[in-house]
Amino acid sequence: MLTSVRTLVVLPTYNESTNIDAVLRAVRTNLPEADILVVDDSSPDGTAVIARHLGDELGSIGVLVRPEKQGLGPAYLEGFRWGLDRGFEAFVEMDSDFSHDPSSLPSLIRPMTEGADLVIGSRYVPGGSIPDWKLSRRMLSRFGNLYAKWMLDLGVEDSTAGFRVYSERILRKIDLDSVTASGYGFQIEMTFRAKQAGATVREVPIRFVDRVNGESKMSSSVVTEALALVTRWGLRRIFLSRSSR
Repeated sequence: MLTSVRTLVVLPTYNESTNIDAVLRAVRTNLPEADILVVDDSSPDGTAVIARHLGDELGSIGVLVRPEKQGLGPAYLEGFRWGLDRGFEAFVEMDSDFSHDPSSLPSLIRPMTEGADLVIGSRYVPGGSIPDWKLSRRMLSRFGNLYAKWMLDLGVEDSTAGFRVYSERILRKIDLDSVTASGYGFQIEMTFRAKQAGATVREVPIRFVDRVNGESKMSSSVVTEALALVTRWGLRRIFLSRSSR
């Protein structure tokens, strides 16, 4: 049963007033017994205010407001720490713009009840899809994932995916204070660190779609940061592997 895992859904937000009401209701519908934490970077459009009102209506919705925009990675880390302090057992990462379909949440949580430490909603396993992307963007994403898989020996098809679930056990084994990536590379770094910590990883197929409302947070600088970090981590891994022989 999914209810056997105490679950926290962490939703980082910045200017998501057009989406936050609907996405919170959809998460509650698909995971009715989960708690939700909105981590908002002081959105000037009132996202946090809307989330608080929904919390009063629906219950079990917390809102953390950070003083400024600090990036995706730090928002998730703050949410993880908040949940670890309160005894949650499964921690969901997902976007607030419906690019991650809330109806997929039960299929991501289910492997947690079967002993998985990291469940990734994957676009690149059989059954996964990205129907709206142009070929150029699809090729860039696929190259990035294959490069990370090769450089870091991940054994994962979609290490950049942001729709995923961590177990409490594996988050406690990762030194969250030492995680350095803040943008696109955060997902790769966390996958790498989870694997280093001995995580059992499962990939579940998802359908990824581009946001309809609001503006994308993706930029070329974010992708460049991720590729540079993967290269650094990979070279360090190779060097340490050879020096230990």
